[in-house]
Amino acid sequence: MKIRVLLLGVVSAGLVAGALSSPAVAVQPAAPAPAEAPAVFAHPGVGVSRAQLDFVKAKVQAGAQPWTNAYNQAKNSAFGSLNRTPTPRAVVECGPYSKPDYGCTNERQDAIAAYTDALIWYISGDVRYAQKSIQLMDAWSATIRDHTNSNAPLQTGWAASSWPKAAEIIKHAYGNWPNSGRFGTMLRNVYVPEIINGSNSNGNWELTMIEALQGIGVFLEDRAIYDKAISLFSYRAPAFVYLSSDGALPKTVPSQNLNTREKIVNYWQGQGTFVTGLTQETCRDFVHTGYGISAISHVLETARIQGIDMYPQYGERLRHALGFQAKYERQAEPVPSWLCGGTVKRGLGPITEVGYNALHTRLGIAMANTQALTEANRPSGTNLLFVAWETLTHAENPA
Repeated sequence: MKIRVLLLGVVSAGLVAGALSSPAVAVQPAAPAPAEAPAVFAHPGVGVSRAQLDFVKAKVQAGAQPWTNAYNQAKNSAFGSLNRTPTPRAVVECGPYSKPDYGCTNERQDAIAAYTDALIWYISGDVRYAQKSIQLMDAWSATIRDHTNSNAPLQTGWAASSWPKAAEIIKHAYGNWPNSGRFGTMLRNVYVPEIINGSNSNGNWELTMIEALQGIGVFLEDRAIYDKAISLFSYRAPAFVYLSSDGALPKTVPSQNLNTREKIVNYWQGQGTFVTGLTQETCRDFVHTGYGISAISHVLETARIQGIDMYPQYGERLRHALGFQAKYERQAEPVPSWLCGGTVKRGLGPITEVGYNALHTRLGIAMANTQALTEANRPSGTNLLFVAWETLTHAENPA
């Protein structure tokens, strides 16, 4: 296993970039002090709470929609198959766009399957699904030792976004899991070192890694890991979604030294006109934009479950990111010439349910474009990476 330095402290204000080489860029203040981890962690508490799971269970048992169709979608998928055989590897090697793919797809999909089985067990009560989830998690915790090659941080983030969701349900709702300690050791020793220091790559990388780190912190009940995730988030989320209140230019992550307009525009895929709801990857493509938006929604939802409501601080960014992308994803109006040269690459993915539920169902905020896209895509499935079955878990879920 590679040895990596673990930086668990809160990001220092001293990291803020120094003198700027262009007067067009103002020095941005340090991010607000992040919320601390809860004194007592709530379980199950990654992505979905016990109250939310109970709401879904009641809806499925009553045959209500869209939850019943969403449940059947998950159960009838390859991820819900009781015949699935785990495919663990000691070293998962993932290059750019998972090429080479030595265990990358296997790891991500076994993690999604473990979560799928945990959900099916909770809703149906069929213990075979809980046992299948345990089989998958045990196989990997007994085998994996490292992630390598250039996509290792992203791969680690993707897989470790799903593993804690499964583990939380099995450990704290099912309960009979003798190797849960070994699974926790795997998360701490194999996954945390790869993601703890964040990333200066595109924003979706670090946001996914933050989501994974937060979930691991909850499962391990490790406040330092949890706090590190929120510290990274306090810089990255504002630097991923632009609001007009940010000023003439988007916020930046201090360690990236984006200290001129030219550098910022280049990092934002050549986009030089900044409007509310635009993201750092909008002009790259909506697929990667969706990854980042999804991770933001997941971090906020897990924090809320843990008793720390971050929606007042970050909800507007999430709302506008969803609405802006949804408008052009559903082609509600033409793409203007100033946006991405007049052309966008659609493909937002099944990523709107969690944010839409939090902001619309629970807080009562009107979100016309997001609502239309969300309802048209129901039941939303999985992106095969780290998003799965969110119509099932979050559609119209008031809990």
